[in-house]
Amino acid sequence: MNAELAGRLALADLTYGEVGATAGTLPAGYHHLRVSRVIGSGSDVFIAAASALLSWQVHVHAGLRVTASAPAASPGAVVLLGLGAGPFRVGAACRVVYTISEPRRQGFAYGTLPGHPESGEEAFVVECRSDGSVTFTITAFSMPATTAARAAGPVGRLIQRHITRRYLGALEAIITS
Repeated sequence: MNAELAGRLALADLTYGEVGATAGTLPAGYHHLRVSRVIGSGSDVFIAAASALLSWQVHVHAGLRVTASAPAASPGAVVLLGLGAGPFRVGAACRVVYTISEPRRQGFAYGTLPGHPESGEEAFVVECRSDGSVTFTITAFSMPATTAARAAGPVGRLIQRHITRRYLGALEAIITS
């Protein structure tokens, strides 16, 4: 990502007001998504999963084109996500709004920036539970932000669920390879 674009996006206002809400109660008026899957067990799995998640590898392995202002998710980092090909590529700009760095929980959330087809926030969290199982949880709230996204109607939510399944599968594939 070139420095000029990264700087502009870093200063742009997020397209929603409920910043950080994926860490608690999801706000009314949005479509909500919360999916969790056990991806393995043990500290080695947790460490590998957290590393892959924080270095954007989950997004890359899910089939997205990823251009980030930082090699790892950190507050203020900007990421441009691309899905599709050629004239059918959809771009989505996001900024990391918080990270989680606890001994048994790692992750981050990003919020949408102007030009993103949706308005809202998505969080990605890997957790090593007391029984040793490692879970990957994705939490999001969103609403259409562009004319095309509004016109897509329920198809937009189907696309979001499809991408969410790809994220979950990507992290499982990374840690088992």
